[in-house]
Amino acid sequence: MKLITNILIWIFAGLLTVTVLYYQRMTGPTYPQRGSVEIANEEIDYKLLRTWANEKEVHDRLGARIAIRVEDLEISGECKYKRLGTADEWTILIMQREGDELVAMLPSQPPAGKLLYLVSLQKGNKSYGLTEKPVVIRFKGWIPGWIPPPHVFLIFVALLFSTMAAVEALRRGKHVKVYTIATLVAMFVGGLIMGPIMQKYAFGEYWAGWPLGQDLTDNKTLIAFIVWVIAFFVLRKNPKNRFWPVFAAIITLMVFAVPHSMFGSEFDYSAGEVTTGRQG
Repeated sequence: MKLITNILIWIFAGLLTVTVLYYQRMTGPTYPQRGSVEIANEEIDYKLLRTWANEKEVHDRLGARIAIRVEDLEISGECKYKRLGTADEWTILIMQREGDELVAMLPSQPPAGKLLYLVSLQKGNKSYGLTEKPVVIRFKGWIPGWIPPPHVFLIFVALLFSTMAAVEALRRGKHVKVYTIATLVAMFVGGLIMGPIMQKYAFGEYWAGWPLGQDLTDNKTLIAFIVWVIAFFVLRKNPKNRFWPVFAAIITLMVFAVPHSMFGSEFDYSAGEVTTGRQG
């Protein structure tokens, strides 16, 4: 019976962790904007990119590929764009047909540079805008393939052991301190070492959180880590303490539920440098 209970607890913790991380990803400002539009009784689905990774070189000369699957050859399209936070006029691109797709290539930007863009489709004398408001797409630098997997895995492990520490505390188990240490190690390596390395490649700076900036991804990782450090020292003095492990786990769930990349790095075209603190 005890074995079954432990298995169920691990399953619960795992499902909760996956749910939180999935929610964070889906609600973040870099997840593609999806929708559909009906043109002449044809339902056209679209996915508009909100993030683009440049190639290994300084810039991908081709830029971001915006593609809409449209089988009707009588339908054409255009994409207009301008740099975010500037007084630029809109630049209009006529979308080119590549098989069943209409394609526009947005010019590459410096890491953390952002473009506003709008896509519309035309058939006959009618035009159909896909979105009412412009979509914001952020460009980032090339990130070596070996960096993201351990970063994501360790963040998953940190959240998993954080949940297990809280459950163990509530059931007055013996492994609260062990789970607390595992949470701290995973969060430190995954969030405070691997995270800044990723950010350096993507946006040219290791740290954009407090006190240097307002990047929520950096700040929420720092908050969660500090709370768990406090919980660890409390448990060293009083291993039977139940409040701090549960409190730290709740704070961790709350901060990790914040959409990823909000108020992140942004290239200021007027100043020619990367700033933080703006949403999108």
